[in-house]
Amino acid sequence: MNIKIILHIIGFLLLLTGFFMLTGILFSIYYGSNDIPALLISGLSTIIIGLIIWRATKEARYTEISKREGYLIVTAGWIIMSLFGAVPFMLHGAIPKFTNAFFETMSGFTTTGASILTDIESMPYGLLFWRSMTHWIGGMGIILLSIAILPILGIGGMQLYTAEVPGVTKDKLHPRVQETAKRLWGIYVILTGLEAILLLAGGMNLFDSLCHSFGTVATGGFSTKNASIAAYQSPFIEYVIIVFMILSGTNFTLHYHALHGKFNSYFKDDEFKFYFFFIVIVVVSIALYLIFSNSRAVESGFRDSAFSVISILSSTGFATVNYEAWAPFFSLAFLLLLLFGASTGSTSGGIKMLRHMVMFKNSLLELKRLIHPQAVITVKYNDKSIPHDVISKISAFVLLYLIIFAAGSALMAVLGLEIKSAMGAVAACLGNIGPGLGSTGPVSNYNEVPWIGKWVLSFIMLLGRLELYTVLIILSPSFWKS
Repeated sequence: MNIKIILHIIGFLLLLTGFFMLTGILFSIYYGSNDIPALLISGLSTIIIGLIIWRATKEARYTEISKREGYLIVTAGWIIMSLFGAVPFMLHGAIPKFTNAFFETMSGFTTTGASILTDIESMPYGLLFWRSMTHWIGGMGIILLSIAILPILGIGGMQLYTAEVPGVTKDKLHPRVQETAKRLWGIYVILTGLEAILLLAGGMNLFDSLCHSFGTVATGGFSTKNASIAAYQSPFIEYVIIVFMILSGTNFTLHYHALHGKFNSYFKDDEFKFYFFFIVIVVVSIALYLIFSNSRAVESGFRDSAFSVISILSSTGFATVNYEAWAPFFSLAFLLLLLFGASTGSTSGGIKMLRHMVMFKNSLLELKRLIHPQAVITVKYNDKSIPHDVISKISAFVLLYLIIFAAGSALMAVLGLEIKSAMGAVAACLGNIGPGLGSTGPVSNYNEVPWIGKWVLSFIMLLGRLELYTVLIILSPSFWKS
Protein backbone atom coordinates (compact mmCIF):
# COMPACT_ATOMS: atom_id res chain seq x y z
CA MET A 1 0.00 0.00 0.00
CA ASN A 2 1.47 3.34 -1.09
CA ILE A 3 0.64 5.56 1.90
CA LYS A 4 2.23 8.63 0.32
CA ILE A 5 -0.07 8.72 -2.70
CA ILE A 6 -3.08 8.23 -0.42
CA LEU A 7 -1.99 11.13 1.79
CA HIS A 8 -1.14 13.23 -1.27
CA ILE A 9 -4.68 12.99 -2.65
CA ILE A 10 -6.31 13.43 0.76
CA GLY A 11 -4.20 16.55 1.30
CA PHE A 12 -5.48 17.91 -1.99
CA LEU A 13 -9.07 17.09 -1.00
CA LEU A 14 -8.59 19.02 2.25
CA LEU A 15 -7.32 22.00 0.25
CA LEU A 16 -10.53 22.00 -1.77
CA THR A 17 -12.69 21.45 1.32
CA GLY A 18 -11.09 24.40 3.09
CA PHE A 19 -11.57 26.65 0.07
CA PHE A 20 -15.28 25.79 -0.20
CA MET A 21 -15.65 26.27 3.55
CA LEU A 22 -14.54 29.90 3.20
CA THR A 23 -17.24 30.71 0.62
CA GLY A 24 -19.86 30.97 3.35
CA ILE A 25 -18.07 34.04 4.74
CA LEU A 26 -19.46 36.14 1.87
CA PHE A 27 -23.00 35.60 3.19
CA SER A 28 -21.83 36.05 6.78
CA ILE A 29 -20.54 39.51 5.84
CA TYR A 30 -23.64 40.43 3.85
CA TYR A 31 -26.09 39.39 6.57
CA GLY A 32 -23.85 40.43 9.48
CA SER A 33 -23.91 36.99 11.13
CA ASN A 34 -21.48 36.04 13.87
CA ASP A 35 -19.97 32.92 12.30
CA ILE A 36 -17.06 34.55 10.43
CA PRO A 37 -14.38 33.53 13.01
CA ALA A 38 -15.56 29.89 13.03
CA LEU A 39 -15.54 29.63 9.23
CA LEU A 40 -12.28 31.55 8.83
CA ILE A 41 -10.36 29.54 11.43
CA SER A 42 -11.79 26.22 10.19
CA GLY A 43 -11.29 27.00 6.51
CA LEU A 44 -7.73 28.30 6.85
CA SER A 45 -6.74 25.46 9.20
CA THR A 46 -8.11 22.90 6.75
CA ILE A 47 -6.24 24.54 3.86
CA ILE A 48 -2.98 24.71 5.82
CA ILE A 49 -3.17 21.09 6.97
CA GLY A 50 -4.11 19.97 3.46
CA LEU A 51 -1.24 22.02 1.97
CA ILE A 52 1.30 20.57 4.41
CA ILE A 53 0.22 16.99 3.64
CA TRP A 54 0.09 17.66 -0.10
CA ARG A 55 3.53 19.30 -0.24
CA ALA A 56 5.14 16.74 2.09
CA THR A 57 4.14 13.93 -0.28
CA LYS A 58 4.70 15.76 -3.58
CA GLU A 59 7.07 13.06 -4.88
CA ALA A 60 4.04 10.72 -4.96
CA ARG A 61 2.48 12.70 -7.81
CA TYR A 62 4.21 10.52 -10.39
CA THR A 63 3.15 7.30 -8.69
CA GLU A 64 0.54 5.03 -10.27
CA ILE A 65 -2.61 4.59 -8.17
CA SER A 66 -3.65 0.99 -7.63
CA LYS A 67 -7.26 -0.10 -7.33
CA ARG A 68 -6.85 -0.79 -3.61
CA GLU A 69 -5.46 2.67 -3.04
CA GLY A 70 -8.34 4.16 -5.02
CA TYR A 71 -10.92 2.52 -2.76
CA LEU A 72 -9.09 3.66 0.36
CA ILE A 73 -8.72 7.24 -0.90
CA VAL A 74 -12.43 7.53 -1.64
CA THR A 75 -13.62 6.07 1.67
CA ALA A 76 -11.02 7.80 3.83
CA GLY A 77 -11.52 11.03 1.90
CA TRP A 78 -15.24 11.07 2.68
CA ILE A 79 -14.65 10.42 6.38
CA ILE A 80 -11.83 12.96 6.74
CA MET A 81 -13.77 15.65 4.88
CA SER A 82 -16.71 15.06 7.22
CA LEU A 83 -14.43 15.33 10.26
CA PHE A 84 -12.98 18.65 9.11
CA GLY A 85 -16.35 19.84 7.81
CA ALA A 86 -17.86 19.45 11.28
CA VAL A 87 -15.36 21.85 12.90
CA PRO A 88 -17.08 25.17 12.00
CA PHE A 89 -20.33 24.04 13.63
CA MET A 90 -18.53 23.13 16.86
CA LEU A 91 -16.28 26.20 16.94
CA HIS A 92 -19.27 28.50 16.58
CA GLY A 93 -21.38 26.51 19.03
CA ALA A 94 -24.31 26.05 16.65
CA ILE A 95 -23.82 22.27 16.99
CA PRO A 96 -21.61 21.91 20.06
CA LYS A 97 -21.63 18.11 20.34
CA PHE A 98 -19.11 16.31 18.11
CA THR A 99 -21.47 13.39 17.36
CA ASN A 100 -24.21 15.74 16.14
CA ALA A 101 -21.80 17.90 14.13
CA PHE A 102 -20.25 14.85 12.44
CA PHE A 103 -23.70 13.37 11.73
CA GLU A 104 -24.87 16.62 10.12
CA THR A 105 -21.73 16.94 8.01
CA MET A 106 -21.65 13.29 6.93
CA SER A 107 -25.32 13.70 6.02
CA GLY A 108 -24.31 16.69 3.89
CA PHE A 109 -21.36 15.14 2.07
CA THR A 110 -23.28 11.93 1.40
CA THR A 111 -26.25 14.04 0.16
CA THR A 112 -28.52 12.33 2.66
CA GLY A 113 -30.16 15.40 4.16
CA ALA A 114 -30.91 13.79 7.53
CA SER A 115 -30.65 16.57 10.10
CA ILE A 116 -30.41 16.91 13.88
CA LEU A 117 -31.23 20.64 13.80
CA THR A 118 -34.47 21.60 15.52
CA ASP A 119 -34.38 25.28 14.53
CA ILE A 120 -32.65 25.68 11.18
CA GLU A 121 -33.65 29.32 10.77
CA SER A 122 -31.73 30.33 13.90
CA MET A 123 -28.46 29.16 12.32
CA PRO A 124 -26.07 31.87 11.04
CA TYR A 125 -26.08 32.36 7.27
CA GLY A 126 -22.45 31.39 6.68
CA LEU A 127 -22.84 28.06 8.44
CA LEU A 128 -26.11 27.39 6.62
CA PHE A 129 -24.37 28.05 3.31
CA TRP A 130 -21.50 25.71 4.26
CA ARG A 131 -24.08 23.10 5.27
CA SER A 132 -25.69 23.30 1.82
CA MET A 133 -22.28 23.44 0.14
CA THR A 134 -21.44 20.02 1.60
CA HIS A 135 -24.36 18.72 -0.47
CA TRP A 136 -23.07 20.30 -3.64
CA ILE A 137 -19.54 18.98 -3.11
CA GLY A 138 -20.78 15.49 -2.32
CA GLY A 139 -23.40 15.37 -5.05
CA MET A 140 -21.19 14.72 -8.00
CA GLY A 141 -18.33 13.81 -5.71
CA ILE A 142 -15.35 15.86 -4.74
CA ILE A 143 -13.38 12.87 -5.98
CA LEU A 144 -14.61 13.53 -9.52
CA LEU A 145 -13.75 17.20 -9.09
CA SER A 146 -10.25 16.14 -8.14
CA ILE A 147 -10.03 13.87 -11.17
CA ALA A 148 -10.96 16.80 -13.41
CA ILE A 149 -7.94 18.75 -12.20
CA LEU A 150 -5.57 15.90 -11.29
CA PRO A 151 -3.42 16.63 -14.36
CA ILE A 152 -1.79 19.41 -12.31
CA LEU A 153 -0.61 16.64 -9.99
CA GLY A 154 0.80 14.66 -12.90
CA ILE A 155 -1.16 11.49 -12.18
CA GLY A 156 -4.11 9.68 -13.72
CA GLY A 157 -7.45 9.14 -12.11
CA MET A 158 -9.07 6.00 -13.51
CA GLN A 159 -8.80 4.09 -10.23
CA LEU A 160 -10.53 6.90 -8.36
CA TYR A 161 -13.24 7.12 -11.00
CA THR A 162 -13.86 3.38 -10.69
CA ALA A 163 -14.10 3.57 -6.92
CA GLU A 164 -16.30 6.66 -6.91
CA VAL A 165 -18.75 5.41 -9.57
CA PRO A 166 -19.14 1.70 -8.82
CA GLY A 167 -22.33 1.20 -10.81
CA VAL A 168 -23.45 -1.50 -13.22
CA THR A 169 -22.45 0.60 -16.22
CA LYS A 170 -19.77 3.27 -16.42
CA ASP A 171 -20.29 4.91 -19.80
CA LYS A 172 -17.44 7.33 -20.23
CA LEU A 173 -18.04 10.44 -22.27
CA HIS A 174 -14.40 10.73 -23.29
CA PRO A 175 -11.48 8.29 -23.47
CA ARG A 176 -9.66 10.29 -20.81
CA VAL A 177 -11.33 10.16 -17.42
CA GLN A 178 -10.26 13.73 -16.64
CA GLU A 179 -12.29 14.96 -19.60
CA THR A 180 -15.22 12.83 -18.44
CA ALA A 181 -15.12 14.46 -15.02
CA LYS A 182 -14.96 17.95 -16.54
CA ARG A 183 -18.02 17.27 -18.68
CA LEU A 184 -19.98 15.82 -15.76
CA TRP A 185 -19.15 18.80 -13.57
CA GLY A 186 -20.03 21.16 -16.41
CA ILE A 187 -23.52 19.66 -16.62
CA TYR A 188 -23.76 19.77 -12.83
CA VAL A 189 -22.94 23.49 -12.75
CA ILE A 190 -25.36 24.25 -15.60
CA LEU A 191 -28.26 22.51 -13.83
CA THR A 192 -27.43 24.29 -10.57
CA GLY A 193 -27.29 27.69 -12.26
CA LEU A 194 -30.53 27.21 -14.19
CA GLU A 195 -32.44 26.16 -11.11
CA ALA A 196 -31.06 29.05 -9.06
CA ILE A 197 -32.22 31.53 -11.72
CA LEU A 198 -35.72 30.02 -11.81
CA LEU A 199 -36.00 30.00 -8.02
CA LEU A 200 -34.95 33.66 -7.99
CA ALA A 201 -37.72 34.34 -10.51
CA GLY A 202 -40.11 32.50 -8.19
CA GLY A 203 -39.44 34.85 -5.28
CA MET A 204 -36.54 33.26 -3.39
CA ASN A 205 -33.61 35.49 -2.48
CA LEU A 206 -30.13 34.66 -3.80
CA PHE A 207 -29.07 32.87 -0.62
CA ASP A 208 -32.10 30.57 -0.52
CA SER A 209 -32.06 29.95 -4.27
CA LEU A 210 -28.42 28.82 -4.17
CA CYS A 211 -28.86 26.64 -1.08
CA HIS A 212 -31.96 24.93 -2.46
CA SER A 213 -30.35 24.50 -5.89
CA PHE A 214 -27.38 22.81 -4.21
CA GLY A 215 -29.81 20.56 -2.34
CA THR A 216 -31.86 19.71 -5.43
CA VAL A 217 -29.15 19.05 -8.02
CA ALA A 218 -27.14 17.08 -5.46
CA THR A 219 -30.39 15.29 -4.47
CA GLY A 220 -29.50 16.19 -0.89
CA GLY A 221 -32.44 17.97 0.71
CA PHE A 222 -30.97 20.39 3.25
CA SER A 223 -33.25 23.43 3.37
CA THR A 224 -32.74 26.84 4.98
CA LYS A 225 -36.26 26.72 6.41
CA ASN A 226 -37.71 24.72 9.30
CA ALA A 227 -40.71 23.75 7.15
CA SER A 228 -38.51 22.93 4.13
CA ILE A 229 -40.12 23.88 0.79
CA ALA A 230 -43.56 24.14 2.44
CA ALA A 231 -42.37 27.43 3.97
CA TYR A 232 -42.65 29.21 0.61
CA GLN A 233 -46.25 28.21 -0.19
CA SER A 234 -45.41 28.62 -3.89
CA PRO A 235 -46.64 26.18 -6.55
CA PHE A 236 -44.12 27.69 -9.00
CA ILE A 237 -41.17 26.94 -6.70
CA GLU A 238 -42.47 23.43 -6.09
CA TYR A 239 -42.83 22.69 -9.81
CA VAL A 240 -39.33 24.03 -10.52
CA ILE A 241 -37.88 21.76 -7.84
CA ILE A 242 -39.94 18.80 -9.12
CA VAL A 243 -38.45 19.21 -12.61
CA PHE A 244 -34.88 19.51 -11.34
CA MET A 245 -35.29 16.56 -8.96
CA ILE A 246 -36.27 14.45 -11.98
CA LEU A 247 -33.31 15.78 -13.99
CA SER A 248 -30.89 15.22 -11.12
CA GLY A 249 -32.13 11.66 -10.73
CA THR A 250 -31.41 11.00 -14.42
CA ASN A 251 -28.16 9.55 -15.74
CA PHE A 252 -25.90 12.54 -16.45
CA THR A 253 -24.61 10.83 -19.59
CA LEU A 254 -28.06 11.34 -21.12
CA HIS A 255 -27.93 15.06 -20.28
CA TYR A 256 -24.57 15.25 -22.03
CA HIS A 257 -26.03 13.67 -25.18
CA ALA A 258 -29.06 15.98 -25.00
CA LEU A 259 -26.81 19.05 -24.83
CA HIS A 260 -25.26 17.84 -28.07
CA GLY A 261 -28.63 17.65 -29.81
CA LYS A 262 -29.45 14.00 -29.14
CA PHE A 263 -32.69 14.62 -27.23
CA ASN A 264 -34.07 11.21 -28.18
CA SER A 265 -31.32 9.58 -26.11
CA TYR A 266 -33.60 9.80 -23.07
CA PHE A 267 -36.33 7.57 -24.43
CA LYS A 268 -33.86 5.30 -26.15
CA ASP A 269 -32.50 4.40 -22.75
CA ASP A 270 -34.34 1.53 -21.03
CA GLU A 271 -33.50 2.70 -17.52
CA PHE A 272 -34.81 6.22 -18.13
CA LYS A 273 -38.06 4.85 -19.57
CA PHE A 274 -38.46 2.58 -16.56
CA TYR A 275 -37.67 5.50 -14.22
CA PHE A 276 -40.01 7.94 -15.99
CA PHE A 277 -43.01 5.65 -16.31
CA PHE A 278 -42.59 4.37 -12.76
CA ILE A 279 -42.83 7.99 -11.56
CA VAL A 280 -45.92 8.59 -13.70
CA ILE A 281 -47.73 5.48 -12.45
CA VAL A 282 -46.99 6.09 -8.75
CA VAL A 283 -47.69 9.85 -8.88
CA VAL A 284 -51.00 9.43 -10.73
CA SER A 285 -52.13 6.60 -8.43
CA ILE A 286 -51.49 8.59 -5.26
CA ALA A 287 -52.95 11.77 -6.78
CA LEU A 288 -56.18 9.96 -7.67
CA TYR A 289 -56.44 8.69 -4.10
CA LEU A 290 -55.93 12.20 -2.69
CA ILE A 291 -58.47 13.72 -5.09
CA PHE A 292 -61.23 11.17 -4.65
CA SER A 293 -60.70 9.95 -1.07
CA ASN A 294 -59.37 13.10 0.59
CA SER A 295 -61.49 15.53 -1.45
CA ARG A 296 -58.41 17.42 -2.61
CA ALA A 297 -58.37 19.88 -5.51
CA VAL A 298 -57.01 18.26 -8.68
CA GLU A 299 -53.96 20.52 -9.04
CA SER A 300 -52.87 20.48 -5.38
CA GLY A 301 -53.46 16.72 -5.11
CA PHE A 302 -51.29 16.11 -8.16
CA ARG A 303 -48.60 18.56 -6.98
CA ASP A 304 -48.38 17.11 -3.47
CA SER A 305 -48.23 13.59 -4.85
CA ALA A 306 -45.60 14.47 -7.46
CA PHE A 307 -43.39 16.40 -5.06
CA SER A 308 -43.45 13.75 -2.32
CA VAL A 309 -42.93 10.77 -4.64
CA ILE A 310 -40.19 12.37 -6.74
CA SER A 311 -38.45 13.77 -3.66
CA ILE A 312 -38.11 10.25 -2.25
CA LEU A 313 -37.38 8.41 -5.51
CA SER A 314 -34.65 10.89 -6.44
CA SER A 315 -33.38 10.66 -2.83
CA THR A 316 -33.63 14.44 -2.46
CA GLY A 317 -35.72 14.53 0.70
CA PHE A 318 -37.35 17.96 0.47
CA ALA A 319 -40.85 18.10 1.97
CA THR A 320 -44.03 20.09 1.37
CA VAL A 321 -46.53 17.89 3.23
CA ASN A 322 -46.60 15.12 5.81
CA TYR A 323 -47.41 12.18 3.54
CA GLU A 324 -47.79 9.85 6.54
CA ALA A 325 -50.94 11.76 7.52
CA TRP A 326 -52.74 10.94 4.25
CA ALA A 327 -53.67 7.39 5.30
CA PRO A 328 -52.10 4.61 7.44
CA PHE A 329 -51.07 2.51 4.44
CA PHE A 330 -48.92 5.34 3.06
CA SER A 331 -46.29 4.50 5.68
CA LEU A 332 -45.79 1.13 3.96
CA ALA A 333 -46.02 2.65 0.48
CA PHE A 334 -43.35 5.25 1.19
CA LEU A 335 -41.15 2.71 2.97
CA LEU A 336 -41.06 0.75 -0.28
CA LEU A 337 -40.26 3.94 -2.21
CA LEU A 338 -37.36 4.59 0.17
CA LEU A 339 -35.75 1.40 -1.18
CA PHE A 340 -35.91 2.35 -4.87
CA GLY A 341 -33.67 5.26 -5.86
CA ALA A 342 -33.41 6.88 -9.29
CA SER A 343 -30.99 6.25 -12.16
CA THR A 344 -27.41 5.03 -12.23
CA GLY A 345 -24.97 7.76 -13.20
CA SER A 346 -27.04 10.36 -11.31
CA THR A 347 -26.52 12.06 -7.95
CA SER A 348 -29.28 10.00 -6.31
CA GLY A 349 -28.84 7.17 -3.83
CA GLY A 350 -30.74 3.92 -3.30
CA ILE A 351 -30.66 0.61 -5.13
CA LYS A 352 -31.19 2.42 -8.46
CA MET A 353 -33.78 1.80 -11.17
CA LEU A 354 -31.45 -0.17 -13.42
CA ARG A 355 -30.99 -2.86 -10.81
CA HIS A 356 -34.73 -3.04 -10.14
CA MET A 357 -35.41 -3.23 -13.88
CA VAL A 358 -32.89 -6.03 -14.45
CA MET A 359 -34.20 -8.01 -11.46
CA PHE A 360 -37.79 -7.57 -12.70
CA LYS A 361 -36.95 -8.62 -16.26
CA ASN A 362 -34.92 -11.59 -15.07
CA SER A 363 -37.77 -12.76 -12.82
CA LEU A 364 -40.25 -12.64 -15.71
CA LEU A 365 -37.85 -14.42 -18.05
CA GLU A 366 -37.30 -17.13 -15.46
CA LEU A 367 -40.92 -18.15 -16.00
CA LYS A 368 -40.19 -18.58 -19.71
CA ARG A 369 -37.05 -20.57 -18.94
CA LEU A 370 -39.10 -22.96 -16.81
CA ILE A 371 -41.50 -23.52 -19.70
CA HIS A 372 -38.72 -23.69 -22.34
CA PRO A 373 -35.66 -25.03 -20.49
CA GLN A 374 -33.62 -25.49 -23.70
CA ALA A 375 -34.22 -21.98 -25.00
CA VAL A 376 -31.52 -19.31 -24.74
CA ILE A 377 -33.36 -16.39 -23.18
CA THR A 378 -31.31 -13.39 -22.03
CA VAL A 379 -32.08 -10.17 -20.21
CA LYS A 380 -31.48 -7.16 -22.42
CA TYR A 381 -30.64 -3.56 -21.69
CA ASN A 382 -30.77 -1.10 -24.59
CA ASP A 383 -31.07 -4.05 -27.00
CA LYS A 384 -27.87 -5.63 -25.68
CA SER A 385 -27.78 -8.87 -23.71
CA ILE A 386 -26.64 -8.53 -20.13
CA PRO A 387 -24.00 -11.15 -19.22
CA HIS A 388 -25.06 -13.64 -16.57
CA ASP A 389 -22.25 -12.59 -14.24
CA VAL A 390 -23.56 -8.99 -14.26
CA ILE A 391 -27.03 -10.23 -13.30
CA SER A 392 -25.42 -12.24 -10.50
CA LYS A 393 -23.62 -9.13 -9.25
CA ILE A 394 -26.86 -7.14 -9.34
CA SER A 395 -28.65 -9.87 -7.40
CA ALA A 396 -25.83 -9.97 -4.85
CA PHE A 397 -25.93 -6.18 -4.45
CA VAL A 398 -29.70 -6.09 -3.92
CA LEU A 399 -29.53 -8.98 -1.43
CA LEU A 400 -26.68 -7.33 0.48
CA TYR A 401 -28.57 -4.01 0.46
CA LEU A 402 -31.65 -5.66 1.97
CA ILE A 403 -29.55 -7.53 4.56
CA ILE A 404 -27.94 -4.26 5.68
CA PHE A 405 -31.38 -2.63 5.79
CA ALA A 406 -32.79 -5.45 7.93
CA ALA A 407 -29.76 -5.63 10.26
CA GLY A 408 -29.63 -1.85 10.60
CA SER A 409 -33.36 -1.66 11.37
CA ALA A 410 -33.02 -4.34 14.05
CA LEU A 411 -30.06 -2.54 15.62
CA MET A 412 -31.85 0.83 15.65
CA ALA A 413 -34.89 -0.85 17.26
CA VAL A 414 -32.61 -2.29 19.95
CA LEU A 415 -31.27 1.23 20.53
CA GLY A 416 -34.77 2.44 21.33
CA LEU A 417 -36.53 3.51 18.12
CA GLU A 418 -39.97 2.04 17.53
CA ILE A 419 -39.92 -0.32 14.58
CA LYS A 420 -41.49 2.00 11.96
CA SER A 421 -39.07 4.79 12.83
CA ALA A 422 -36.13 2.35 12.88
CA MET A 423 -36.92 0.96 9.44
CA GLY A 424 -37.62 4.40 8.02
CA ALA A 425 -34.39 5.87 9.41
CA VAL A 426 -32.20 3.06 8.06
CA ALA A 427 -33.92 3.01 4.66
CA ALA A 428 -33.61 6.81 4.39
CA CYS A 429 -29.94 6.89 5.40
CA LEU A 430 -28.93 3.87 3.32
CA GLY A 431 -30.71 5.40 0.31
CA ASN A 432 -29.27 8.88 1.11
CA ILE A 433 -32.80 10.31 1.22
CA GLY A 434 -33.04 12.03 4.62
CA PRO A 435 -36.60 12.01 5.96
CA GLY A 436 -37.74 8.56 6.99
CA LEU A 437 -40.89 7.52 8.82
CA GLY A 438 -42.36 8.05 12.27
CA SER A 439 -40.07 10.00 14.59
CA THR A 440 -37.61 10.57 11.72
CA GLY A 441 -40.32 11.42 9.16
CA PRO A 442 -40.86 14.53 6.99
CA VAL A 443 -42.05 16.70 9.90
CA SER A 444 -39.43 15.42 12.37
CA ASN A 445 -35.65 15.00 12.47
CA TYR A 446 -32.88 12.81 13.89
CA ASN A 447 -32.11 14.85 17.00
CA GLU A 448 -33.70 12.34 19.40
CA VAL A 449 -31.85 9.34 17.95
CA PRO A 450 -29.40 8.00 20.61
CA TRP A 451 -25.79 9.03 20.07
CA ILE A 452 -24.75 5.46 19.23
CA GLY A 453 -27.57 5.33 16.69
CA LYS A 454 -26.23 8.49 15.03
CA TRP A 455 -22.85 6.84 14.52
CA VAL A 456 -24.53 3.74 13.12
CA LEU A 457 -26.60 5.86 10.73
CA SER A 458 -23.52 7.90 9.74
CA PHE A 459 -21.80 4.66 8.71
CA ILE A 460 -24.93 3.56 6.86
CA MET A 461 -25.00 6.89 4.99
CA LEU A 462 -21.41 6.31 3.86
CA LEU A 463 -22.25 2.76 2.79
CA GLY A 464 -25.16 4.01 0.71
CA ARG A 465 -23.29 6.91 -0.88
CA LEU A 466 -20.41 4.69 -2.02
CA GLU A 467 -22.70 1.79 -3.00
CA LEU A 468 -21.72 -0.68 -0.28
CA TYR A 469 -18.73 -2.45 -1.80
CA THR A 470 -16.36 0.52 -1.83
CA VAL A 471 -16.59 0.68 1.97
CA LEU A 472 -17.12 -3.01 2.78
CA ILE A 473 -14.12 -4.13 0.74
CA ILE A 474 -11.87 -2.07 3.02
CA LEU A 475 -13.27 -3.91 6.05
CA SER A 476 -12.38 -7.31 4.59
CA PRO A 477 -9.09 -8.90 5.80
CA SER A 478 -8.10 -9.83 2.23
CA PHE A 479 -7.97 -6.13 1.29
CA TRP A 480 -5.02 -5.59 3.65
CA LYS A 481 -3.04 -8.66 2.57
CA SER A 482 -0.07 -7.89 0.35
